[in-house]
Amino acid sequence: MTKAAAPAKPTAGELELLRVLWPLGPATVKQVHQAMQQERADVTYATVLRQMQLMHMKGLLKRDDSERSHVYAPALSQNMLQTRLLKELIHKAFSGSGKALVMAALRKHVTQEEREEIRQFLHGDEQ
Repeated sequence: MTKAAAPAKPTAGELELLRVLWPLGPATVKQVHQAMQQERADVTYATVLRQMQLMHMKGLLKRDDSERSHVYAPALSQNMLQTRLLKELIHKAFSGSGKALVMAALRKHVTQEEREEIRQFLHGDEQ
């Protein structure tokens, strides 16, 4: 099976695993499993192994098999994947308008504290 040029779009479960792997950096299945157990005690080693193998086949993870324990790393940085997913969301749900996305987020999904941070960011950009 050949890998696509761009990694597949991750599922919710795959994103959960990536959120654990990004701060860890390249890691073995055992290391990822231990980190995931801190949030979900019920997750099994076999489940993490199977998921990481599938993610490697989909192109979401890179794997170094030079050592006895394979070491996995995300194929894309967190920022790169978020940017790619955001572009897709803007295109599909907001007719390509970044402004529409921001306005929708500001209306319902931003706390007052976050609004103030955004205000400060925008004010700093204008100078």
